[in-house]
Amino acid sequence: MYTIYVVFKCFPGKREAFVKRVRDEGVLSAIRAEDGCHRYDYYFSEEDENEIMLIEAWETKHHQEVHIGQPHMATLRSFKDEYVESTKLGEFVLK
Repeated sequence: MYTIYVVFKCFPGKREAFVKRVRDEGVLSAIRAEDGCHRYDYYFSEEDENEIMLIEAWETKHHQEVHIGQPHMATLRSFKDEYVESTKLGEFVLK
């Protein structure tokens, strides 16, 4: 299993609107239907009203790499900058 996290710092007041748009544009359901996707979930920070954490779990790193090139990811990138100020990505390392 290949698991990563992504922390999105959204512009003030844009956090919920970003996730709603990802869902309404069909991006979320398309991602979850991808081959090798085990988990793709957003979590809202309790401490920071503008922060979201995304947890992605894929069968392999290759599945996640293929995911990045999908057409629905281009759709997400086309509107992400309207909502998201910065993005940090990391991998979970399980021993």
